[in-house]
Amino acid sequence: MAKLADLFAPRDMTVGKPWKRIIEFSIPMLIGNVAQQLYNTVDSIVIGRYVGDNALAAVGTAFPVLNFLLVLFVAVATGAGIMVAQYFGAKDRERLSRSIGVCITLTAIASLIIMVVGPIVVRPMLVFINTPESILDWCANYLLILLVGNWGFSYFNILSGILRGLGDSLSALVFLLISTALNVVLDIWFVAGFNMGVPGVALATVIAQMISAILCLIKLKKMEKVFDLNWKVLKPLKEYATQLIRLGIPSGLTQAIFSVAMVAVQSLTNTFGEMVIACSVMVMRVDGFAMMPNFTFGVAMTTFAGQNVGAKKMDRVERGTLEGLIIAVSVSTVITITILTFGKYLMNIFTSTVELVDLSMRMMRILSVGYIAMAVTQVLSGVMRGAGDTVTPMWISLITTIALRVPIAYGIAYLTRSEAYPTGRPESVFISLLVAWVCGAIITTIFYKRGNWRKKALLGNEQIGV
Repeated sequence: MAKLADLFAPRDMTVGKPWKRIIEFSIPMLIGNVAQQLYNTVDSIVIGRYVGDNALAAVGTAFPVLNFLLVLFVAVATGAGIMVAQYFGAKDRERLSRSIGVCITLTAIASLIIMVVGPIVVRPMLVFINTPESILDWCANYLLILLVGNWGFSYFNILSGILRGLGDSLSALVFLLISTALNVVLDIWFVAGFNMGVPGVALATVIAQMISAILCLIKLKKMEKVFDLNWKVLKPLKEYATQLIRLGIPSGLTQAIFSVAMVAVQSLTNTFGEMVIACSVMVMRVDGFAMMPNFTFGVAMTTFAGQNVGAKKMDRVERGTLEGLIIAVSVSTVITITILTFGKYLMNIFTSTVELVDLSMRMMRILSVGYIAMAVTQVLSGVMRGAGDTVTPMWISLITTIALRVPIAYGIAYLTRSEAYPTGRPESVFISLLVAWVCGAIITTIFYKRGNWRKKALLGNEQIGV
């Protein structure tokens, strides 16, 4: 029993072999991220199989708008993860407790804002991005349910982020697996059983995420040996709230920038018609799984760097970064080969429409090599964020998404207009994404090597050098 309890305990990443600690932390989180992606993928499979390709297009069109409206949570979660990792690494119980408390309070405020503002702006945003009339109502209803019920989504992501900052990625995994299984059952029950269509999928997701959030809160409440969780620490003290916002806003802006780019590109995608929209949904679902290892290693490196910067072990941060890069690039290479070999079978899961499968596979081949570039970006950005430098990744994201991806997508579409493709070739959307990924990896590497991130540690406003 003692060994089992150790698996669910906070993990100290300041000791032991870096690569081993990174893998130990990453495996449960990777499984969890795959399970998280199953939320969206199961939604798409159930909708595509039981309702139709247009309904599948509706769910996909909704996601860029949803991501744009939920950027507040990205800011809170990022700031919380960095603060928790560094204060845990420094063994500072008081600051750790206060950081977790203010995070919980700010999440409640952000959730309330989204619940009020979201439903007001949903339909105008969908009209603005050229959503086809045939799927507009489905999109709007799907988003309304998710936004009104955003409490489960927000608190699960925030609280599981706190658990990961403490080095406990296994507890969040277990809770997520329970929630995912419930989501699958409810999806099929609501859509196939009760014939609720697109709203049924949204309702299933809301219920499942609320349960996972409650489980995370119960787990944190039981970790009294590590930090305090009571009404006293929930008070949003200015010092901690300001620090959390300072750390989180750059990542929140990064997500906002990314979401704006997604909305802009989705607007272009919508002009190609329902077939291309459905194709984009399928590609992005497979892309979500392919990208999971990169995101996982990025978060793992944030926690690893945060704890070791807090413990003032900069040499260990450098060594861990190199080992993390080797692991991430190797995994992404295997994924790229797998997609190129078996991608068509994956597309067949969503639809039996041959033309749609062939179109989706053509687009997938364009993206596949970019996953290796994203491995580099995520690992190095994760290290910089863990050290407290969240601004540099923000600017890199700004350059690659706004200055590169959007203009390239619209430029290629404009230059490839023809009688067969009056609004341009749909490949423009995916070529622009590949270019953004590759350029992002190059720019991130340059800024990592410059080393300004080493001076961003939080503790006592100290500047910790090499």
